[in-house]
Amino acid sequence: MNGIRRGLFATILAIGFPLTQAGAATSSFDGAWNVRIASSSQACGNGATVAIGINNGQIASSSAAVNASGRVADAGSINVTLSTGIKRAVGFGRLSGTSGSGTWRGAMCTGTWTAERM
Repeated sequence: MNGIRRGLFATILAIGFPLTQAGAATSSFDGAWNVRIASSSQACGNGATVAIGINNGQIASSSAAVNASGRVADAGSINVTLSTGIKRAVGFGRLSGTSGSGTWRGAMCTGTWTAERM
């Protein structure tokens, strides 16, 4: 059961890290991004990679299994909340040009993420 829980959490983070909103009609961060999510504990999984899209500053994942919301500011700062069922994770960081990085935390796990524009 713990393995399933860890795998589900890693999948949630990988799929869901995306989804934010921006007030501008077009964001300089719009486009396709590849996000690598890593955990600081092996008990939380080995991490995952997910492709996301940003459109008008809003992030969307290719999966409907994760609810994601948040914001990408014009300067690139990101604040995003991911949830599925009772699981929830919050990510913070910054995009700059064609890359980005930050941290995330959940109820029992934490880690880092990196992103590259595809």
